[in-house]
Formats: sequence, structure tokens, C-alpha cells
Amino acid sequence: MGDRVADYQPSLLSDQDLKAAEVSWAYNRTPVAGTLTANELIAWKQRIFQFQQRVLTDAAPAQGTLFDSSSRSPADEIDPFTLPQRNAEFWRGQFSDAGNAALYFVVDHELPLLLYVGETVKANQRWKGTHDCKRYILSYVSAHRAQTAPIQVNIGFWPHAPEDRKARQSLESELIRKWRSPFNKENWRRWATPFIGPVSS
Repeated sequence: MGDRVADYQPSLLSDQDLKAAEVSWAYNRTPVAGTLTANELIAWKQRIFQFQQRVLTDAAPAQGTLFDSSSRSPADEIDPFTLPQRNAEFWRGQFSDAGNAALYFVVDHELPLLLYVGETVKANQRWKGTHDCKRYILSYVSAHRAQTAPIQVNIGFWPHAPEDRKARQSLESELIRKWRSPFNKENWRRWATPFIGPVSS
């Protein structure tokens, strides 16, 4: 028992400092065996980029008549790449309020590439707790740093999402299907996303 107590080393860092250390580790760690090669990383990104560019240029025909705009979904109007950008670490900041209902989009603006679509009822609090997408971003950033590849991951919020949770999640699902964002679990197998760990059957 005494040995176990002696082995225990409590951290002197706050939770916020520990999270910052995780980000620093992802940016600065030495590449390990199994890291994606530069060609593999480029090829993976290009497949998604080409698909998403087709989504931008080959918009689906509007449903209904020319004068019936009420039948169009907001998913047809939202362009994740033109939303105001915020640093992906925005959630560390101090906010005077919890924020409003929103859809959010994690984008690598270097290519550009839409990586993740999410929804929240409180935009300023969504990522303050545990969120798997943080881990995916860290892994994605690490893969780029290992190859000294350019990267610019940001997050954009669309602040007009429905307050009703089911309606908001329905719109989120529609956008995930439309853009095939690779960090959303619905698309892991399609893109063989390498940044999320093993995918269960």
C-alpha cells in the first residue's frame, strides 16, 4: 500500500493547463511509427475535397416551383466555408452568456475541407466538456505537423438553428449527409477516416 501511495504523483496543473498541454503535444510531438505518409494524407484529403467541391458547384435542384421557396431546406443555403471563422480553441475563452442554439462546422481552411458538422443549444459552452471531435482534431493536426504540411483548422457557427432539439438534429443530419464530413461517425467508413481510432463493427 505504501509503495502505491509513493507512486501517485498528483498533477500541479489545472484542467485548463492540462488541456493546453494536450494541444501543445499534438503540435510538437515526434512522429511515431504508423504515422500517415505525406502522400497518404494528401490523397485522403483530396478525395474529400473533390467530393465537397462538387457539392458546392453542383447544387441539387430546388424542390417545388420556382416561386415556392418555403420548400427549400436551410441545408441548401448554408455554406460552411463562408461563415465567420473562430479558432478551434475558442471554448477556452470567457463568455458573458452561454450562447444561442447553433449549427457549427469544423473546417480546415487551408484546402478547404469540411471536417465535422455539429449542433448545440448553447454555442459558447458546447466544447467546454469532453468532446470526441477535440481528439480527432488533435490527431489531424498531429498528422500534418509530422509531415510539416500546412493546416488551418477553424470553427464556424450558423446562429439561426432551430431551438427545438429534434428539428436542429434533423438539420444537422441533413448537412452531414450532404457534405459527407469525415469526422462525423456516419461517414467514417466511407472515407476510412484515420483520425478517430478503431471503428467497431
